[in-house]
Amino acid sequence: MHDERFPGLRRRGFLAATGAATLGALALTACGGSGTDSEAGGGDGGTPKRGGRLRAAFAGGGASETLDPHLANLFADVARAKALFDKLADYGADLSAQPRLATKWEANRAMDRWQVTLREATFHDGRPVTAKDVLYSYRRIADPEKAYRAKASLEPIDLDASRATGERGIEFVLKRPTAEFPNVLAAFGAYIVPENAGRKAGDFDRKPIGSGPFRFVSFTPGRSAVLRRYDAYWEGAPHLDELEFVVANEESARVNALLGGQVEYAHELNPTTARAHEGKGQIEIVRLRNSAMQGFCMKTDRAPFDDRRVREAFFLIADRKELVDGALSGAGVVGNDLFGKGYEYYAADLPQREQDLDRARSLLKQAGAEKLKVRLDTSAVAAGFTEAAGIFRDQAAKAGVTVEVRMGSKDSYWSDILDSGTLACYRSGAMPIEAHISQRLLTGSTTNATQWRHKDFDALYRQSQSTRDRAERAAVYQRMQRRLYAEGGFLIWGFADWILGTAKNVKGVQTGAPANTLDWARFDKVWLA
Repeated sequence: MHDERFPGLRRRGFLAATGAATLGALALTACGGSGTDSEAGGGDGGTPKRGGRLRAAFAGGGASETLDPHLANLFADVARAKALFDKLADYGADLSAQPRLATKWEANRAMDRWQVTLREATFHDGRPVTAKDVLYSYRRIADPEKAYRAKASLEPIDLDASRATGERGIEFVLKRPTAEFPNVLAAFGAYIVPENAGRKAGDFDRKPIGSGPFRFVSFTPGRSAVLRRYDAYWEGAPHLDELEFVVANEESARVNALLGGQVEYAHELNPTTARAHEGKGQIEIVRLRNSAMQGFCMKTDRAPFDDRRVREAFFLIADRKELVDGALSGAGVVGNDLFGKGYEYYAADLPQREQDLDRARSLLKQAGAEKLKVRLDTSAVAAGFTEAAGIFRDQAAKAGVTVEVRMGSKDSYWSDILDSGTLACYRSGAMPIEAHISQRLLTGSTTNATQWRHKDFDALYRQSQSTRDRAERAAVYQRMQRRLYAEGGFLIWGFADWILGTAKNVKGVQTGAPANTLDWARFDKVWLA
C-alpha cells in the first residue's frame, strides 16, 4: 500500500488525496445535481433499456480486498462502495458539493453549526436511513484506533457535541468556522452504513447492507463481486439487472477481456491503447477530462527554491505542451501552475504561462544561479513520471540548468519526497481547490510537499472559511491563487485525462466530470442497448 498520509497515488491507486482537514464548497441549501447527458457511443443512446448484467474490469487489491466502504482505497474498492452505499453529498463536475442522502444543509451565522436534513431513503433491508445511522457512521470513521480513509476529512466535526434533532435531522457542531462544510459531507470514503454495522469482523464481506443502487449477491476478494438492482433506491432503480466487478490487474488483460467480450467496461486504459482503438468501431473510448493534475513540486524552504526568482525561472523553463504531448501522449491539457482547472473557484483569468527561456536565464542570473545544478526525484509510481522528468531535464538544459534525474522506489516514493529533496514529480487527482489548499499549503498541513508556510497565507484561508457570502469568499480564493501563481512551489504543467473503454452496446456512461466525482462509475445510470 502507498503511504496513506500522502496525497499521491500509485499505479492502481485512488486518484484523489486522502481526506483534507476541511473540504469543500458552501451551499446554505443544497439543490440540483451534477452530471451530464453525455455518454459513451455519442448521441442520446436511445431510450434506456432495462435488464442484463454488465461486467466491469478493474485493477484490484488481491486477497486483502474488502467491501467495508470506510476502507475503500483503490478504484475498484470505491466503485463497489459507490454501488452499494451512499454519502450525504458527493462532488459534482466542478468539485462542488451536490446533495445525495442529505437534501438540505444550513449554517448558523458563525458557520460553526450546520443543520443537515436527510432525504427519505432506505437501506437494502428496508430500514430507513436515519440521523442515528449517520452519526454512527461518522463516529466509526473517526475511531482513533482505525485507519479509515475519511478520518482526516471529518476532523472539523465535534462528534461528541453533534446530535440528532429528529429521525432525519442532524446538528453538526464544528470545532471552528467552516464555510465549505458541505464538502466534508462529500469526503472520499464518508459512506453511511446502518447503525452497528461492522461490529463483527468480516460483516461487510459476508452481507453488506447499504442504501446504494445495488444490493449484495456475492464477493470473492481479488476475483469478483456480484451485485443486483435495488428496486427501492431513492433515486430510481438502476437499468441493469446485475453488475459484476471483475478483477484484472494488468491493463492488457482488461483490454483483451473487453475486446473478447468477456467484459463490457474496462477501467484505466493508457493513452496508447486509446489511440489504437478510438474511432475504429470495435470498442468505445471514454475520456474523463481534468482528472489528474501533473507537475513538479519545488521545496520553497531550501536552496535553490527558497529564492522566488528561481521558482519563477522554473515556471518559465517548462514547455507545457511538450510535456503533455510527451509524458501524457497528448491525453490531457496544459496547466497554468494552479491546481483545479475547471473546478469551482479556479482562477481562470490569469494569463497562460508560456516558456520564456530568455527571461528564465535572466532571473537565474539575478539569483546568482546561472549554472544551477538540481536533482529531480521521479519514479515509475505513476504513469508519465519518468517521461516528464526526462523532458524537463532537456528543457532546463536550454536555460543553462543541469537537472540530474534520480529514480525512486515505487513503494516509498510519496513518503520519500514529502520532506526530503528539493524537486520532485508530483500528481494529484480531483478534489476541491479548498481541500488542495488546506491539505497542502497551510503551515500546519501534513502533506505540504512544497513546504509552503506563510502566516499571511494561512490568515487568508481562515478568512475564506469564516466568510458567509460566496462571492466574497471566491475573491479570497482568487487572492490566494494569484499569490501561488506568482511565487508558489507547484509547477503544474498539465491535467491528464482518465481513460475508460466500453463495449459498443454500453450506453449512459457519464463523460462530463473528472474521475472520483459523482458521475464517475455511476453504473446505476448505465444500460445495455
